[in-house]
Amino acid sequence: MPRSLILVALIVVLTGTPDFTRAQTVPGTLEKKNYTYSEWTKGRFSEAVTVTGPGKTIYLAGVGAEDENGAAGAILHKGDFMGQCKYAYDKIKRLLEKHGATLGDVAKMVTYITDVRHQPDYGKCRVEAFGNHPLPAHTLLTINQLAWPGMIVEIDVTAVVPLK
Repeated sequence: MPRSLILVALIVVLTGTPDFTRAQTVPGTLEKKNYTYSEWTKGRFSEAVTVTGPGKTIYLAGVGAEDENGAAGAILHKGDFMGQCKYAYDKIKRLLEKHGATLGDVAKMVTYITDVRHQPDYGKCRVEAFGNHPLPAHTLLTINQLAWPGMIVEIDVTAVVPLK
């Protein structure tokens, strides 16, 4: 099943049938709402994010601490989780900006870390990066290895911005 259909199905299950009528009758309007239902999720992530209206979806694949100007596979901040995390978020901000978006436009993220002991630091890094922006729906996975040796955090991002 395509990822977009899974997301719509999840939204419907969590929030009821979305009302797309209003957004479709107002050209150029995009509405993004974040929902947090459980106490423990507040300040950590939104349990559901709905996006209504015409928009452009931006998918960022596996952003980590790869050196953008170095050799393929060169990882910056080896052995430094917070260094890699902050670098990845700086890169995400730059990539989103190139496509007319900010962290405030992020609807969904999936983060992969190689050691669950980094989970508290990752939470701090993410909250710091997002600042006053609402936190998107988020999944955190611990896996044994990422794409390049030395990479210890990698982040997938889906953002939606209004059509211009």
